[in-house]
Amino acid sequence: MEESLKSNLIGQRKIRLEKLQKIKDLGINPYPANSYRDIEIGEIRRDFSKYNGKNHTVVGRVMAWRTHGKLVFADIKDQTGNIQVIVKKESLDSSKELLSWENLELLDLADFVEVSGEVSKSKTGEISILAKSLRLLSKALRPVPRKLENKEQKFRRRYLDLAINEERVKLFERKAKFWKIHRDFLQKEGFLEVEVPVLEMITGGADAKPFVTHHNALDMELYLRISTELYQKRLIGGGFEKIYTFGPNFRNEGMDDEHLQEFYDVEWYWAFANYRDNMKLVKQLFLEIAEKIYGRTKFTTRGHTFDLTDEWEEIDYTTIIKERLGVDIFNDSDKLLLSTLEKSGVQIDDSMSRVRIVDTMWKQIRATISGPAFLVNHPVFVSPLAKAKEDNPELTERFQVIVAGTELGNGYSEINDPQDQLERFLDQQRLREQGDEEAHMLDIDFVEMLEYGMPPASGYGQSERVFWFLEDVSAREGTFFPQMKPELEKSTKEIYKGILLKKKK
Repeated sequence: MEESLKSNLIGQRKIRLEKLQKIKDLGINPYPANSYRDIEIGEIRRDFSKYNGKNHTVVGRVMAWRTHGKLVFADIKDQTGNIQVIVKKESLDSSKELLSWENLELLDLADFVEVSGEVSKSKTGEISILAKSLRLLSKALRPVPRKLENKEQKFRRRYLDLAINEERVKLFERKAKFWKIHRDFLQKEGFLEVEVPVLEMITGGADAKPFVTHHNALDMELYLRISTELYQKRLIGGGFEKIYTFGPNFRNEGMDDEHLQEFYDVEWYWAFANYRDNMKLVKQLFLEIAEKIYGRTKFTTRGHTFDLTDEWEEIDYTTIIKERLGVDIFNDSDKLLLSTLEKSGVQIDDSMSRVRIVDTMWKQIRATISGPAFLVNHPVFVSPLAKAKEDNPELTERFQVIVAGTELGNGYSEINDPQDQLERFLDQQRLREQGDEEAHMLDIDFVEMLEYGMPPASGYGQSERVFWFLEDVSAREGTFFPQMKPELEKSTKEIYKGILLKKKK
């Protein structure tokens, strides 16, 4: 918030409160429950000739106000656009609940108003509403700043960022379209949307540390899900063949430009299909997203440039580590792998498990790959839920989407052998006992489901990180309300000082 506005805010708020009281004294409700809008501003602007000369009612926030004698020019904005309002003294109705010419001074920038009148153009050619009535819909007690200088304030007070930054609104409209395209695409391919629990007794489906909560009625600890995988596969075992889930996942790990602890995600599961089938589907989806939202397939983000219409290279997990770092992840010792990492400039921890060592090696290499590419042939020991290859049981039928130096999606042929899955869970359990909080939990109930039979299937998941990368924005920039430590604005602390002090006691 600008310094001039900060120092002035309490005084401006006091003036607005006085105006609010005058409005109430006039018998006008400053916060009515309804409006009589019959058209959006954007519709008028899109097809002016259709509405020219006709009477309509629009609503919006007052963004500008200019007085010229017996004439007032204002700009109001709704989500679809802005329009000029022309108010003439002799033309304005002053019936009950409406603002008369004499009371226009009670309006301020940032107030929401309803304007009824004739659609026209001003002498300068600006599309306008010639106001016949003006009604207050919401009195703003604080002025909206022209600019938010501090990036942290944009995240803490996203409502202000959206009010003054039209491009930010458009970004989140594109994000809504991003998810709609997913849903339309999957439904077109015959997938059914399903819901699965957010609270889980045993969490799994990804390498991540979960959030823990307490269920009072059951008097037990539960976890916020890190993935929807294990419950969706239970549904595949129950007879559903093509399903997907949208919703938030939660991972209690670090924050950076690519990661948030709470994020939106889509996962789907496809019975009688394998990872190769899913790779084709994923490529189709990426192209559809690019073309329908952006009208292009070439992007530059995070210092990488890629074109989704290019041939998607297949990168072999084991081979690329050996080529780039000169180590054999199956046969070389942990000590050699750690020393190789250290030589690459990575800060190492001697307690790192082999899984974490190898994963860190891959991530060093991944950062250099622009893609689009599929990472394939992951070792079994880094893929506890992926089916092993029949011709090489050390490797799995797994793929990850690699774009702009990161992983944007993960899929594989699912394990449906209960004994194999149990062994994988036990391997992960040993890692947890050795201190690896991201290793998978032992889920005997899931193993039981597999014993009743689950068909061959392939699953895939990707999060809103795909959107952040296509937009070339950080995780926090691409999320409405990213988690942050609470912090009240200085003027708010002063205005509500008595209440806050009482709360502390």
